[in-house]
Amino acid sequence: MDTKALRQKILDLAIRGKLVPQDPNDEPASVLLERIREQKMQMVKEGKLKAKDITNDTIIFVGEDNLHYEKFQDGTVKCIEDEIPFEVPEGWEWTRFSAITINRDNERKPISSSQRTDVAKIYDYYGASGKIDKIDKYIFSERLLLIGEDGANLVTRSKPIAFFAEGQYWVNNHAHCIDATDKFILEYLCFYINAISLGKYVTGSAQPKMTQDNMNSILIPLPPYSEQKHMSQRLKEVMYTVDNIEIGKVDISDLVSKAKSKIIDLAIRGKLVPQDPNDEPASILLERIRAEKEELIKQGKIKRDKKKSVIFKGDDNSYYQQTGDLIESISTWELEELPDNWVLCCLGELCDYGNCNNVDADSIAGNAWILDLEDIEKNTGKVLRKIRKNERDFTSTKHSFYKGQVLYSKLRPYLNKVIIADEDGFCTSEILPLEFANVVLPQYALYYLMSPTFLRYAKQCSYGVKMPRLGTADGRKAIFPLPPIKEQYRIANSISKCFTQIDNILSALL
Repeated sequence: MDTKALRQKILDLAIRGKLVPQDPNDEPASVLLERIREQKMQMVKEGKLKAKDITNDTIIFVGEDNLHYEKFQDGTVKCIEDEIPFEVPEGWEWTRFSAITINRDNERKPISSSQRTDVAKIYDYYGASGKIDKIDKYIFSERLLLIGEDGANLVTRSKPIAFFAEGQYWVNNHAHCIDATDKFILEYLCFYINAISLGKYVTGSAQPKMTQDNMNSILIPLPPYSEQKHMSQRLKEVMYTVDNIEIGKVDISDLVSKAKSKIIDLAIRGKLVPQDPNDEPASILLERIRAEKEELIKQGKIKRDKKKSVIFKGDDNSYYQQTGDLIESISTWELEELPDNWVLCCLGELCDYGNCNNVDADSIAGNAWILDLEDIEKNTGKVLRKIRKNERDFTSTKHSFYKGQVLYSKLRPYLNKVIIADEDGFCTSEILPLEFANVVLPQYALYYLMSPTFLRYAKQCSYGVKMPRLGTADGRKAIFPLPPIKEQYRIANSISKCFTQIDNILSALL
């Protein structure tokens, strides 16, 4: 679920009067507007406001022709029907931002970063997007609505544009300071400013800015005062739920990842699908592979690997790995006793790990698939995007790969980036194309390389601190539990079904 989009949709419903039910007994917003006008005029008489502070206040009304008009202080009237973005419920009124607010920008004052360096950090210091520092003095000591005046956030909206400041604090000249005759109106205004598009009120691209005049001209669909209270409470409840969904999404995603990892772990131990005694044992498959390699060596097509590793069972019924004259116990792999028709072998016996075909950039066609590490999603075996040569600027040598090969990222193996190529292409040298013998199903090999067992091994053997890699020798020595080929198909199909079910449940939850 896109929780950001959900929040925006909820706010949009609220400002259109569709979040809470209308109550015909509510005092109409027209009465509220009249009361605000009277209160502001009284403040002028008392010297709390200047006459110029209300000169831009206008009255918006619906004429006999059912069109919207705006009446200005000098008595002139203008039709503004083309400005009205949507219809509002009965009892609501359209107004301008300035008509229902009191601007206190003249009280704010910037303090440079150098001036803030050696002062006591007591009171919050606000800028366009929120708190940016603490200083030793304050300007305001009441709750006000702050609205970003300038900065990239007006365009990117990575943070709320409207937010509240409370307690004792200081505001610089990058945030508008907004008050009201009834501060509860500020609650609704905060939601509204964060809900609408401000594009037509913001000027400048390099240095986006929403001037006081532009902000004052924002059209506001004003609900009855009572509905504002209901709406504010409802929005807080709904947004709290969305927050919990967002937090839960992380938790659920983590749970899903662990569930999939557990399924793979059961699979490579022979505990996911039942064994069939009629399956050709994996030991025969392995002997066939070894015999084929010996024949290729005799024909001079490949060289004998002097560092070849083999797995065998000792007299103590434990597994050992022999590389040359070196014999090591592999009990650290924590593999339980495998089914009778399975066999342990080395990854290097089953594929050409580390043997890659290098291709110069100039030799690659413009429409060829160029795969980089960033294109592979971690932990999922999925390609995030496909980029062609003519879309990706590079000069480095690439590894060629073919459809059906397993592509394994040796760089930062903990990211678990492994895929099966669905077409021919070329990849970064940090990705190894693996061509498995015909007795190994690529899908099974993919799942094994993504398994907790292999991940632990890769992490243990990786070299390099900042950019750890699994070396070629260690990759070839990696232990590979080989099931009968028919069981590999059953395992791959079962994992695929389980993952699909999990993903469907996740989609339903989110």
